[in-house]
Amino acid sequence: MKNSKLFWLLGLVLVLSIFLAACGGGDDTTDGTEEETPEETPEETPEDGESEEAASGEPDADQVLNLVEGAEIPGMDSATAEDAVAFNLLNNVNEGLFRLNQDNVAEPALAESEPEVSEDGLTYTFTLRDANWSDGTPITAQDFEFAWKRALDPEVGSPYGPYMMAGTIKGATEVSEGADPSELGVVAEDDKTLVVTLERPTPYFMSLMAFGTFYPQNEEFVTEAGGDYASNSDNLLYNGPFMLTNWDGTGLTWTMEKNPEYWDADTVQLDTINVDVVKETSTALNLYQSGEKDRAGLSGEFAMQYADDPEVVRELEPVLFYLKFNQERNGEETPLANENIRKAISMAFNKQDLVEVVLANGSLPANYLVPTEFTFNEDTEDFRDINGDLTGFDAEQAQEFWATGLEEIGETEVTLELLGGDSELAGKMDAYLKEQMETNLEGLTVNLKAVPFGVRLELDEAQDYDMQNSGWGPDYQDPMTFIDLFVTGASHNLMSYSNEEFDSLVEQAKGELAQDPAARWEAMAEAERILIEDDAAIAPIYQRATMTLQKPYVYDIVAHPFGGDFSYKWAYISGKE
Repeated sequence: MKNSKLFWLLGLVLVLSIFLAACGGGDDTTDGTEEETPEETPEETPEDGESEEAASGEPDADQVLNLVEGAEIPGMDSATAEDAVAFNLLNNVNEGLFRLNQDNVAEPALAESEPEVSEDGLTYTFTLRDANWSDGTPITAQDFEFAWKRALDPEVGSPYGPYMMAGTIKGATEVSEGADPSELGVVAEDDKTLVVTLERPTPYFMSLMAFGTFYPQNEEFVTEAGGDYASNSDNLLYNGPFMLTNWDGTGLTWTMEKNPEYWDADTVQLDTINVDVVKETSTALNLYQSGEKDRAGLSGEFAMQYADDPEVVRELEPVLFYLKFNQERNGEETPLANENIRKAISMAFNKQDLVEVVLANGSLPANYLVPTEFTFNEDTEDFRDINGDLTGFDAEQAQEFWATGLEEIGETEVTLELLGGDSELAGKMDAYLKEQMETNLEGLTVNLKAVPFGVRLELDEAQDYDMQNSGWGPDYQDPMTFIDLFVTGASHNLMSYSNEEFDSLVEQAKGELAQDPAARWEAMAEAERILIEDDAAIAPIYQRATMTLQKPYVYDIVAHPFGGDFSYKWAYISGKE
């Protein structure tokens, strides 16, 4: 969930608090795939990972990379991971059938080649390459079958398993609801052959194979570890470029070391990656300037101060931050159950000033859900061009909706809690939103509640909040990765939103329109319009861009648009004095 890769897991997370509990947020933290957490992301949302000058040197120094992260690791079980921090780490210490390469194309990883696909597009047959876990145990097709079934086990409580698999893999919906796991369309025919049967043709299925929820797990190891599984770095197995070390399950520091058992270990140049959680931009910047850290995310005054620094790298990311409006809390309707109250708040803050003054890092004001420059049709038309901008800042219109909403709920004053992160930048952003809302909506009081990322995820899952700064990084390259978050009963729709027409459009785009790209896009665009313009179920804030200082001796860190935010598989140090 970057609460997919995705993703915070990074540059703006520190500012906002994103994921996601996806998708997708520190230096490598934001919320691909996975829910993003604005407050934790700014610390590290590097760019494609290399300075503007192309890498020309060879590894010629100690291959040690020193990074900062914007939040603690909430957990490292690929079945239950839901945030950017975890998905970013999983992307570097583990691997699935496919991996996003340096051009962000999903290519075979633990699969030795592209799968065989049946004519009807429903059956995929994967053949595994020879590869081992970090303890030397061979990785088998059974490891995938076990992991995927475990991610659907109701007792495990995976937020991503049902979300990613239901409606896609045959039998996934039923298994997630308690049916016999044998009904799942995933069969290990032998140690090297995995056969996957889909519910219906899925245009983006291959990109899913690079996402963390679809990673394998060794059944014997998981069973033996029991409740201690994934609780610290010693209770995990690894099959990726690196191994997680020195993580006690709660600490503010950890290390990744090169995995000698990795099937493509010859490609990996870094020996060690040292990570420390740093939640203040100023502190991260001081560590960078002193040479203790090799990257530091910039925002606000620091982004303006270093805008012309030759060590700055920039990137517009397909990560969207928004306010979640919870319509029911503790079994009772909140004022946000009123459509006009939601519309008023969604129009009551100036997004342009927010991105220019508070963030100042190239982020865009967002009047939409599906990011710009993210997905394109066969004619290279950006999906964003269909709807263009939807609801934007309009204080006068907001006041009209507010007056109507107050009359409808029979109140003259409303107090709402805004749940956000505990970083320095998150505090600045939340304070800005509070000031804007209270200034433009007479009778509104906004109480700020700043908590650590892990606590925010717990409150989100318990639906114990009024408004929440949230964010989402894509889990695969398709508009649906954003849109179907809000269907009735979806695992990430933790705000009691429901609209039958919206649900129907999403179902059509996933089903009968799956083979009609143009009609499918129109259906998803209409669903987006209903969500934001008609219902104001959420209030988009900004699309994240990042400015990151990166030492000129660091090369080939690869940034990804979904799943884990960064890959260090190809990174190396060259020219460090």
